[in-house]
Amino acid sequence: MRLAELSERSGVSTATIKYYLREGLLAPGRQINTTTAEYDEEHLRRLRLIRAMIQVGRVPVATVREVLEHVDDDSLPRAMRLGAAIWAMPQVPEPEVDDEFVQGARAAMEGLLDTLGWSNARALTGLSPAFRSLVVTAAALRRLGYDWGPEQLLPYGRLMQQVAVLDLDFMETHESEAEKAEIAVLGAVLVEPMLRALHRLAQEEESTRRYGYE
Repeated sequence: MRLAELSERSGVSTATIKYYLREGLLAPGRQINTTTAEYDEEHLRRLRLIRAMIQVGRVPVATVREVLEHVDDDSLPRAMRLGAAIWAMPQVPEPEVDDEFVQGARAAMEGLLDTLGWSNARALTGLSPAFRSLVVTAAALRRLGYDWGPEQLLPYGRLMQQVAVLDLDFMETHESEAEKAEIAVLGAVLVEPMLRALHRLAQEEESTRRYGYE
């Protein structure tokens, strides 16, 4: 398809597509002549991924470029490729290592991973943005006087293990490694907000069942 058709099918203006091309987010089309290029379904799929990351996920353009570089890096094993793409997404800052609440939360969350038997996650605690986020939020709760430790989080962790199985089962229904990596990114950008929304709806439902409307 030509640029105009790519724009029409994607709902993205030609000026924005040209910007993505200049920024290296979208691969160049097949050059037909000096002024015209041709694009295919891969360009359309990638363009939709870019728009989801920027418009829905509010991911900065520079970060989108870094994420997509990992998505397209077929030199990496699958687990590293998926992890690198997700870790490139915006993350919480490093917590203060000398903060007593952070120290307590870190020890408690490491204990949680041990209890869950998540040895791979436990080995990556020094690098994982997800573990860092877990520590930061647990420390914030401790400062407020609410100690959500391993005992409270263990049932949630077990449920999240089931969610992870569903995530990867769905990912494996797609053939190409690039598609699998894209799905991992979309999981962070789109599916996680859906799960948060379902969580809140479930809370609303359970609260109403228990306490009514008054």
